[in-house]
Amino acid sequence: MLNKVPEVTIWFWVIKILCTTVGESFADWINMKLGVGLMNTAWIFTAVFVVVLGVQLRLKRYVPFPYWLTVVVVSVTGTLYTDILTDQLNVPLWISSAVFSVLLAVVFGVWWLRERTLSIHSVTTLPRESFYWLAVLVTFALGTATGDWTLELTGWSPGVSVLLPLGLIAAITLLWKFGANPVLSFWLAYILTRPLGANIGDWLASPKVAQPGEPTGLALGTFTTSLIFLGLILATVIYLTVTRSDVTETYDAAHTPQITANPRREHIALAGFGLLAVFTGSLLVWAHSQPHVGPAPEEDATSTVHLAPGQAVKKFPSTKVDALKALASTSLKDAQSGNAKGAHAAAQSLRDLWDADQPSLQPLDNTGWTFIDAQMDQVLKTFGIDHSNPPMSPAQQETALKTLLTDMR
Repeated sequence: MLNKVPEVTIWFWVIKILCTTVGESFADWINMKLGVGLMNTAWIFTAVFVVVLGVQLRLKRYVPFPYWLTVVVVSVTGTLYTDILTDQLNVPLWISSAVFSVLLAVVFGVWWLRERTLSIHSVTTLPRESFYWLAVLVTFALGTATGDWTLELTGWSPGVSVLLPLGLIAAITLLWKFGANPVLSFWLAYILTRPLGANIGDWLASPKVAQPGEPTGLALGTFTTSLIFLGLILATVIYLTVTRSDVTETYDAAHTPQITANPRREHIALAGFGLLAVFTGSLLVWAHSQPHVGPAPEEDATSTVHLAPGQAVKKFPSTKVDALKALASTSLKDAQSGNAKGAHAAAQSLRDLWDADQPSLQPLDNTGWTFIDAQMDQVLKTFGIDHSNPPMSPAQQETALKTLLTDMR
């Protein structure tokens, strides 16, 4: 086989970041906006990954479209695996980061012992390509875990969070130019493109105004963001297909081979990588020590406060409580009578009134307000209001409304 991996040019990094961004936004759109769910989305993309990888492995040379399609799918799949550990199995992100780091080290170790090279310039056999795609899958999972862990530690917004991986990639590039080991430089930068692309996607898709802990951005939405980046990927792939500028054989014919590595410069650059790691760790420790609001959980958590019926609203003005109860009762009656449209409208009015009353009610009793707010959120979730899931069954809506009315009686 000819080399199955594209030459590492500027186009490689551009399209890699594009693929990572669309992978993040497209998965969020399917998982949350379409209400498919995390596990179902993971099963879907695992099946798609098996198919596209099978096509890629059967080729005898690098072809842009199937290769980059595989990268897009593997970016989504690796991200979903980390999300399942975090959101479904409640595995802390620092544990996921450590596990995937060890797993990646094992993959590289076995790859090296068997092939005596980790260079992507010599992916010319099926075993080497298999190791390559396994490493790519783990790097996406690791990049997801470390990126999310960074947001958890710092509370940074997606726009601010873009700067850290971008700065690290720039520093790695300078060290590579100085003489750092090119294979080590490549894989470090490859891992960092995942949090970079994901943060770009979140920044573009997130609303301009959000609740504390929720990301804010340019409000393009996950679907629009996905379409834009899919279009950019398609345009880039067409360009590469026509020009063949990233085919290793074509690139080597047009460029003079680089000078052999300098061991002394490699050792100095390795020390530079160590200093970069220390600086990054210190920055995260400092950011974590600053006052901040952590990212909101993917799934809504019920309140950890437990109050007796009526106790939560005891300090609130009765007129305001009565107005809220009236809307909740209207929504309940409509749901029981099969008037789904009316029940939804009343629930939305209930949300609007509750949000409008927050400035006056929360200072009176923050504990009570937090408790009712959690119950209110459960009601809104059953109607698909302010949540990505579709409306639930009338029975679930009735149960949530009855619970809310009980707590406000």
